[in-house]
Amino acid sequence: MTMDPATLQVWISRLSGVADEMGAVLRRAAYSPNIKERADCSCALFAPDGTLLAQAEHIPVHLGSMPAAVRAAIDGAGSVMRPGEQIVVNDPFAGGTHLNDITFVAPAHAGDGTLIGWAANRAHHADIGGMAPGSLPPEATEIFQEGLRIPPVRWTPEVEALVVASSRTPEERRGDLDAQVGANRLGIARLRDLDVGPDVFTEIVDYGERRVRAAIDALTDGEYSFDDVLDSTGGPGDSSPARICVKVTVHGDTITFDFAGTDAQRAGSVNAVEAVTVSAVVFALRSVVDPDLPANGGVLRALNVLASPGSIVAARMPVAVGAGNVEVSQRVADVCLGALAQAVPERVGGASQGTMNNVLIGGDGWVYYETIGGGQGGRPDGRPGMNGVHTAMTNTRDTPVEAFERAYPMRVRRYALRSGSGGAGAAAGGEGIVREIEVLEDATLSLITERRVTPPWGIAGGEPGAVGENWLLPAGDATRAEHLADKCTIALHAGDVLRILTPGGGGWGRRPAGAG
Repeated sequence: MTMDPATLQVWISRLSGVADEMGAVLRRAAYSPNIKERADCSCALFAPDGTLLAQAEHIPVHLGSMPAAVRAAIDGAGSVMRPGEQIVVNDPFAGGTHLNDITFVAPAHAGDGTLIGWAANRAHHADIGGMAPGSLPPEATEIFQEGLRIPPVRWTPEVEALVVASSRTPEERRGDLDAQVGANRLGIARLRDLDVGPDVFTEIVDYGERRVRAAIDALTDGEYSFDDVLDSTGGPGDSSPARICVKVTVHGDTITFDFAGTDAQRAGSVNAVEAVTVSAVVFALRSVVDPDLPANGGVLRALNVLASPGSIVAARMPVAVGAGNVEVSQRVADVCLGALAQAVPERVGGASQGTMNNVLIGGDGWVYYETIGGGQGGRPDGRPGMNGVHTAMTNTRDTPVEAFERAYPMRVRRYALRSGSGGAGAAAGGEGIVREIEVLEDATLSLITERRVTPPWGIAGGEPGAVGENWLLPAGDATRAEHLADKCTIALHAGDVLRILTPGGGGWGRRPAGAG
């Protein structure tokens, strides 16, 4: 190391600050409540060769997979890019996650035209076409049913027109796309103003590698295995669970996550591409071995991820993958945390809710998308899990009721914590959420939810959290309530009410005898 620690940290903080400012610009300029209110977007900076330099504290599943998208963008169109141009991509099989997540990658050039880095951002668009409003039909069997698929191409007015024309909400798409372009322009300008050379980038990435190797080396060498299940993959007539297995091998200053034994991909949209799986592994690793690890490409150098092509954690074309990003990622994080708990039990709490509780409702000219929070697992330091929060691979917010009712022809009838849903323990799991939504006009509903059958597990003697529940109240009548499947698409009529009860977190530690 040739740079003193203080200077190195200043550079890391400055780059992270640029990514954070990009996110602020993106949210302020966005049109959709999903980005503006829920912050379903992420920003990062990359070195000229595509190595991750810094990222804001945005969405883990976005950020962990973004390096693969930037690599695909550089390989696919980077050589023909001129200053001021940008690359767009949403193809899950080219480093993306699912089609809704559109990524923009922009080169930053110095005054003499030298490439000095890349700015990138990813945002979830509420509708990108496909067979159901929201572009996440759980019953899709092929990616072609999920919406418009964009390989890495130069962003032009013609490409913009194509994307906008493919959406049920074209003007909202146009506004969100413009916000993404603007966020990258800000990132490029700030990166140019920093006037930083490649030696600084090398120092930053090497520092990330040193930190992660030191953290891994402090773990006890060995093999640690864990497995868990998804309720279903969403395919027509397929309600059987799908198993995800991992074996974590710690050897010196390297760590391997091997997903051998995981089920093969199946019909339905609950399949994840490998970039999503890598993102969940990185999240679990950083959460357990050292939460303060710098978020850069050096961290990946000590990490090996083995996933069989064609499995549910490394899906291959042309299978549908829309729900892999939101649900498989959560279960991959769960199994990785469960395995790491055997190596460092004092650092891993009970399982959090393990789902994003995806709700998609669309009508004439509007589409609503939201993920709903739930319970965090009880924490190993003795603190109970947090109530009603987004956990693991998501870091968004719930849509504020005021913004919700202003944007959509719907009404929030109830929004509260789900009392008693957290698992008991020395540190109890957090409570889930109860959310009731009334539609004021006919619409189509799609649900992609998990932990409706298998509960979030407790650990170290803690009890599991409550499973989630989905209900339809026809015309708002609770006496006629109909139980809805974990994944489904149905028609709603004006006056119908959707009731979602999200899972609680698992408890940590055995509850003392006689405790209430």
